[in-house]
Amino acid sequence: MTASPELGTPQTATPELFKSVFRQHAAGVAVITAQRGGRPAGFTATSLNSVAAEPPLISFGIGTGSSSWPVIAEAEYVGVHILGEHQRELAAAFARSGADRFGPATDWHPGPEGVPVLDGVLAYLVCRVVARVPAGDHRIVLARAVAGDPAGAGRPLLYHQGRFNALRD
Repeated sequence: MTASPELGTPQTATPELFKSVFRQHAAGVAVITAQRGGRPAGFTATSLNSVAAEPPLISFGIGTGSSSWPVIAEAEYVGVHILGEHQRELAAAFARSGADRFGPATDWHPGPEGVPVLDGVLAYLVCRVVARVPAGDHRIVLARAVAGDPAGAGRPLLYHQGRFNALRD
């Protein structure tokens, strides 16, 4: 085992420290969508996780202050879209507060279970929500995949150091 270089003196875990540490963690970028009363909602998520293959379960976090939370809080089904490196603008639009996320600049169509499905993504799943677990000022949503398509083309979009990035060769 090789010794690692000295990192410094540990600091007390504050929200700022926590955010600084996770800026070092590269994460895939997804957009979560849902619909309520004919109105689509969605947000950019970097907290998407594969939980289990049998049954096929995913999880993601959402802040209860998010404009999308009221729809996600009641949705029976959600769409989970894996974004490609060509979709930085889409990721930014779904991350920006007050943006017209489903306006003319967004190509989408109604998918299985009426879930808004974004066009041009690397892959997507439609999932039935099975639990919403309180976690501080967020909720962890657990959902079971019921349909999807892995056939999109391209390379994944990543989030690192507060920016959307592409993989390097």
